[in-house]
Amino acid sequence: MRMTKWILGLALFITSSLFTVVEALPTLIHNVKGYTFADGELVEFDSLLFENDTVIAYGSHEELAKQAKASISIDGKGATLLPGLTDAHGHVLGLGLNLMRVDLRGIDSLEGTMKKISEYAKANSELRWIQGRGWNQVLWAKKEFPTKQMLDAIISDRPVWLSRIDGHAGWANSKALELAGITKDTADPAGGKIIKDASGNPTGVLIDAAMDMVESKIPPLNAMERRTALELAFDHMLKLGITSVHDAGVDFDTYKLMLEMAKQKQIPVRLYGMLSGSDARLETMLKMGKVELPYLKFRSVKLYSDGALGSRGAALLAPYSDAPDNKGLLLTTEKKLAEDLSLIARYGFQANVHAIGDAANRLVLDTFAKLPKEQSADVLRHRIEHAQVVAVEDIPRFAELNIIASMQPTHATSDMNMAGDRLGDERLKGAYAWRKMREHDVLIAAGSDFPVELANPFLGIHAAVTRQNSDNQPENGWLPGEKLNRAETLKAFTIDAAYSGFWEDEIGSLEAGKKADFILIDKDVFSVDETKLDDVKVLQTWVGGRRLF
Repeated sequence: MRMTKWILGLALFITSSLFTVVEALPTLIHNVKGYTFADGELVEFDSLLFENDTVIAYGSHEELAKQAKASISIDGKGATLLPGLTDAHGHVLGLGLNLMRVDLRGIDSLEGTMKKISEYAKANSELRWIQGRGWNQVLWAKKEFPTKQMLDAIISDRPVWLSRIDGHAGWANSKALELAGITKDTADPAGGKIIKDASGNPTGVLIDAAMDMVESKIPPLNAMERRTALELAFDHMLKLGITSVHDAGVDFDTYKLMLEMAKQKQIPVRLYGMLSGSDARLETMLKMGKVELPYLKFRSVKLYSDGALGSRGAALLAPYSDAPDNKGLLLTTEKKLAEDLSLIARYGFQANVHAIGDAANRLVLDTFAKLPKEQSADVLRHRIEHAQVVAVEDIPRFAELNIIASMQPTHATSDMNMAGDRLGDERLKGAYAWRKMREHDVLIAAGSDFPVELANPFLGIHAAVTRQNSDNQPENGWLPGEKLNRAETLKAFTIDAAYSGFWEDEIGSLEAGKKADFILIDKDVFSVDETKLDDVKVLQTWVGGRRLF
């Protein structure tokens, strides 16, 4: 028995030792069509050499094979190799929860939406609440907001709460409204609206701040549910080639869990967290200081200035073209925004402010302009998240103030069916204006805003280059003058996104000394027909020199 244990122990020791030796050898991936950025310029290569988690060099197979005679050699079989992609604006917990709940995205009829909700409720009879996301009335025949009666007809015994695709409106059944205490006598909260019918009764749709009246009644996530959601999101991103993500609004409980998971090496992507500016414990998190771990950074705060265009909550300088009595909603007053920015900058954190309408973008630019030099974007790299509808005369101010435009290409192709109605032709000149931003040397950090949009970054790359949806419509692209070229687009999803998260010295390109974060894909994004960019499939995802997908 002792001899058997000794032999098993020796075998384990030898196996472990061999594994250690193999892991220590450099790895050479060759026979690839490789692309990266060096000093801002696109370069090509056919081989990549790395050791442990760090890039040694990229170049030709011949020269790198000489440089590392003893190495693990991997044949890339002609695949295209890119730096790992960064999604500069997503909601990680929201993505995970979305994967756990009913997904109503892209359903183009009310009938289909109701069928999906009903099937989910029947299959999940143990759930206390039926929750989901993704409905979009603009895709339905009548393009009208839904009502509580529609939900009551299929689910009346449990509360139902379903967020709109943009997350700025919610749809409740009568049970949920009852739990929230919402009646015909309930007044609109500041920064929100309770949609009511001609008789003054709540219809079941709540806008922006009014959503909290229902959401505050939903039982909070427990630790296991929160962890499961994060793990599902991480796994989903790796399959899509996302090796780094900027999480736009992390609450205190998720912040604590992420710190715990990072210390236990359970976060497999580079996560740049934005603390939630609406969390009551924001200053507690700020006082804990910046977090700088290999896979987790916290040094920014997410704020909101207005709502979304689809629900007419985006704050406009002039009324909506299709609603002459409505200019949208400012969720934060000028005074409060200034106070918040001052607090955030005082702790040395970056401020990332959601602004969609032209009035909101101007307010945020004006407020950033008043910050003292040591708290300005020159030092702290402040960002405007979305920068969706901007007065043309305000676009140069982004560069003048060094404000990063954190933009999501698929928002344009998702919104093109209603943006013209909301804004009119003149305001469209500054809407989703990526080319004008680049012409004024504005740095663009690209993302998806998942789960508002799908997380697949190649949908965003396709949208930026073609200005078309996944059906390649309209034929020449929507507002085609705002297209980006392929190099600009890849840069926005790699090195420029990394810079916007203070990570450019470690990720975003494959220069020597940086982390070996890269992906292998089935199509050459620089030679494939641009209409096929959204068909790209990820073959492998490597983070820190380890293949994770």
